[in-house]
Amino acid sequence: MRHRDGSAGDADYGRIGIGYASHRRPDPRIAACILDALGDARTVLNVGAGAGSYEPRDRDVTAVEPSASMRAQRPADLPAAIDGTAESLPFDDDTFDASMATFTVHQWSDLSAGLAEMRRVTRGPVLVLSCDPTALDRFWLARYAPEVIATEARRYPAIDMLVHLLGACDVISVPIPLDCTDGFGEAFYGRPERLLDPEVRRAQSAWSFVEPAAIERATRELAHDLEHGIWDARYGALRTAPTFDGSLRLVVARSGQRDQ
Repeated sequence: MRHRDGSAGDADYGRIGIGYASHRRPDPRIAACILDALGDARTVLNVGAGAGSYEPRDRDVTAVEPSASMRAQRPADLPAAIDGTAESLPFDDDTFDASMATFTVHQWSDLSAGLAEMRRVTRGPVLVLSCDPTALDRFWLARYAPEVIATEARRYPAIDMLVHLLGACDVISVPIPLDCTDGFGEAFYGRPERLLDPEVRRAQSAWSFVEPAAIERATRELAHDLEHGIWDARYGALRTAPTFDGSLRLVVARSGQRDQ
């Protein structure tokens, strides 16, 4: 089932996707991990491409994105995205040197079908940037908004499941930098005040599944603890920690692994 703007997952980006391109800007250090994994691939498919985060500018990229509101936010220097879904990619077998999917597999209605389609149309590596649901509770937000963490844990597929569906993979733990420009939740591990901004939270889809009363309670308690130094007493060292070892994972299925 697709939402009015074409969003094909559980989140309606016609409602929550406004301003996504402003708050979810690709971080160059995370981008470097993706570029390294792409190797020398020249033609790259980006599935669930959204507003174009992490699409390499020096490759021939084809983007697929079901949400009209997200396609409209793509920068002018990126190719227009094709309206389509991961589960039914309109390409021949082995069309691309590599394919990628960043922060999107948890949105897909059929994970197995979507990954099989990516593998089918790709000659070389298949990259999935996602979060390990078993590591989400490392983030201090679990103390203030356990509903958000529980929502994420339900939505993100297990890393072992991704590996099982893709074949033998490299699983790379991606450090999150303190000044991360990509505004997913853990990006603010050392900047807690930013999560009091409703526009920042809007760009993190998990909040859209949480009851308003729970959001109000979480932000009230966080604001209180920040004002009275309680957050800093518990977590203040994170304000200067250069990176955070959270849940971010890059899963890379190399070429030649399709039948393993």
